[in-house]
Amino acid sequence: MPTAREALLDAAHAALTARPWPAVRMVDVAAAAGVSRQTLYNEFGSKDGLARALVRRAADRYLAGVDRALGSAGGTSDRLAATAAWTVRAVRTDTLVRALLTDCWSERLARPEASVRRSAASVPAQRRADAGPPTPAGLLGQVRDRAVAALGEGRPPHDPAALARTCELALRLALSYALVPAPGGGAGDGVRLVREIVDRLSDPAA
Repeated sequence: MPTAREALLDAAHAALTARPWPAVRMVDVAAAAGVSRQTLYNEFGSKDGLARALVRRAADRYLAGVDRALGSAGGTSDRLAATAAWTVRAVRTDTLVRALLTDCWSERLARPEASVRRSAASVPAQRRADAGPPTPAGLLGQVRDRAVAALGEGRPPHDPAALARTCELALRLALSYALVPAPGGGAGDGVRLVREIVDRLSDPAA
């Protein structure tokens, strides 16, 4: 059973798919989640705080999917291809992930800025959200660093800098396919290209 915070975030996300953020009312979000408006304010502090938490959750869920892809079976190219496929899917299906990775925000949800004052939220998750969303470069850097750590684990010695470049190239290629689909609209061509490039750039021992 979801917590009140998760229920509120689910309700806010559902509201955001139906109307632009300025038209979303806190009272409606609370009612949809089945909690009081006071509970909503206790969790998020304000509508801006709710927006920051919504975006922070989108980033966390994207990174959780990255971790799952990197933990899948196969070698370096297979796991980076899985990460590329997840990135394409996430960007195409979640407008918040798309905005986080491209910095292209819209009236549906303008980019939530960090809290103007140091967060005084009593909820730890909200203090983290109040720091503001990661930049596209920062989020991509987190994915690259996770990929390097996961792919380098238990493998023969390799050049960490070269592996980092390979990971970043694969991620940027995936993002390009997410934004400009190949003919037919599928992600398969992009994933195959990621695998081919990684195979060429990776240490043969990988």
